[in-house]
Amino acid sequence: PEAGAPSFSEMFGQALGKVSENQQAASKLATAFEMGTSGVDLTDVMIAAQKSSVSMQAMTQVRNKLVQAYQDIMQMPV
Repeated sequence: PEAGAPSFSEMFGQALGKVSENQQAASKLATAFEMGTSGVDLTDVMIAAQKSSVSMQAMTQVRNKLVQAYQDIMQMPV
Protein backbone atom coordinates (compact mmCIF):
# COMPACT_ATOMS: atom_id res chain seq x y z
CA PRO A 1 0.00 0.00 0.00
CA GLU A 2 1.07 3.53 -0.74
CA ALA A 3 1.94 5.87 2.10
CA GLY A 4 -0.97 8.14 2.95
CA ALA A 5 -3.49 6.16 0.92
CA PRO A 6 -6.77 5.49 2.74
CA SER A 7 -7.52 1.94 3.75
CA PHE A 8 -10.42 -0.02 2.32
CA SER A 9 -12.38 0.27 5.57
CA GLU A 10 -11.96 4.06 5.55
CA MET A 11 -13.13 4.28 1.94
CA PHE A 12 -16.09 2.01 2.64
CA GLY A 13 -17.01 4.05 5.72
CA GLN A 14 -16.88 7.26 3.70
CA ALA A 15 -19.11 5.72 1.04
CA LEU A 16 -21.63 4.67 3.69
CA GLY A 17 -21.56 8.18 5.10
CA LYS A 18 -22.23 9.63 1.66
CA VAL A 19 -25.20 7.29 1.16
CA SER A 20 -26.57 8.38 4.53
CA GLU A 21 -26.11 12.05 3.62
CA ASN A 22 -27.97 11.53 0.33
CA GLN A 23 -30.87 9.87 2.14
CA GLN A 24 -31.06 12.62 4.75
CA ALA A 25 -30.94 15.36 2.12
CA ALA A 26 -33.72 13.70 0.12
CA SER A 27 -35.82 13.33 3.24
CA LYS A 28 -35.34 16.97 4.22
CA LEU A 29 -36.25 18.17 0.73
CA ALA A 30 -39.36 15.98 0.65
CA THR A 31 -40.45 17.26 4.06
CA ALA A 32 -39.85 20.87 3.01
CA PHE A 33 -41.89 20.33 -0.16
CA GLU A 34 -44.73 18.71 1.79
CA MET A 35 -44.77 21.64 4.22
CA GLY A 36 -45.02 24.07 1.32
CA THR A 37 -41.68 25.78 1.85
CA SER A 38 -41.06 28.33 -0.87
CA GLY A 39 -38.10 27.67 -3.14
CA VAL A 40 -38.41 23.88 -2.98
CA ASP A 41 -39.33 22.53 -6.38
CA LEU A 42 -40.79 19.08 -7.04
CA THR A 43 -38.05 18.37 -9.58
CA ASP A 44 -35.39 18.98 -6.92
CA VAL A 45 -37.18 16.59 -4.58
CA MET A 46 -37.43 13.90 -7.26
CA ILE A 47 -33.77 14.27 -8.27
CA ALA A 48 -32.64 14.02 -4.64
CA ALA A 49 -34.82 10.93 -4.14
CA GLN A 50 -33.36 9.28 -7.24
CA LYS A 51 -29.79 10.10 -6.16
CA SER A 52 -30.54 8.54 -2.81
CA SER A 53 -32.04 5.46 -4.42
CA VAL A 54 -29.17 4.96 -6.86
CA SER A 55 -26.51 5.38 -4.17
CA MET A 56 -28.30 2.88 -1.92
CA GLN A 57 -28.58 0.35 -4.75
CA ALA A 58 -24.89 0.77 -5.58
CA MET A 59 -23.89 0.28 -1.95
CA THR A 60 -26.09 -2.81 -1.74
CA GLN A 61 -24.38 -4.28 -4.81
CA VAL A 62 -20.94 -3.58 -3.33
CA ARG A 63 -22.02 -5.29 -0.11
CA ASN A 64 -23.34 -8.29 -2.06
CA LYS A 65 -20.04 -8.60 -3.96
CA LEU A 66 -18.07 -8.42 -0.70
CA VAL A 67 -20.20 -11.13 0.88
CA GLN A 68 -19.86 -13.32 -2.20
CA ALA A 69 -16.07 -12.84 -2.24
CA TYR A 70 -15.89 -13.76 1.45
CA GLN A 71 -17.97 -16.90 0.87
CA ASP A 72 -15.78 -17.89 -2.10
CA ILE A 73 -12.63 -17.48 -0.02
CA MET A 74 -14.10 -19.47 2.87
CA GLN A 75 -14.95 -22.36 0.52
CA MET A 76 -11.45 -22.59 -0.94
CA PRO A 77 -9.54 -25.72 0.01
CA VAL A 78 -6.44 -25.04 2.06
